[in-house]
Amino acid sequence: MSTTVALLLSVHLLATAAMVGLIWFVQVVHYPLFAAVGAERFLAYEAAHQRLTSYVVGPPMAVEGVTALALLVAAPDGVGRMWPLVGLALLAAIHASTVLLQVPAHGRLAQDGDPAVMRRLVRTNWIRTVGWSARAGVAVAMLVGAAIA
Repeated sequence: MSTTVALLLSVHLLATAAMVGLIWFVQVVHYPLFAAVGAERFLAYEAAHQRLTSYVVGPPMAVEGVTALALLVAAPDGVGRMWPLVGLALLAAIHASTVLLQVPAHGRLAQDGDPAVMRRLVRTNWIRTVGWSARAGVAVAMLVGAAIA
């Protein structure tokens, strides 16, 4: 495996692993604690949450997306086309869930802090949690495949 391929696969795995850690923290700790903030402070809390979260998730999501596309365009020896396609399909599902479920829920929470929306956010976020966890497995499979090729 060339140094360039090793770097690409490693950066891809690191970005995906960062998102896995973040999403599990959000799923198990952060989102469930929304209910403990209190109605009188929730709207300010949600506004800060949305603003600050983008600084943390934006860079690894961008790196993950760019490296996932690069792996599809120029699949390294031992990786083939299947793993990059599976990884991108998972990423598409994650982003679809984000755009169609989580972003609207946060928009609604920013208006009224509805506890039912908080519960729905926790429940639907499992799509992203499982998706990113599966992507980590795909990223490891690609790195191992290239290493043994």
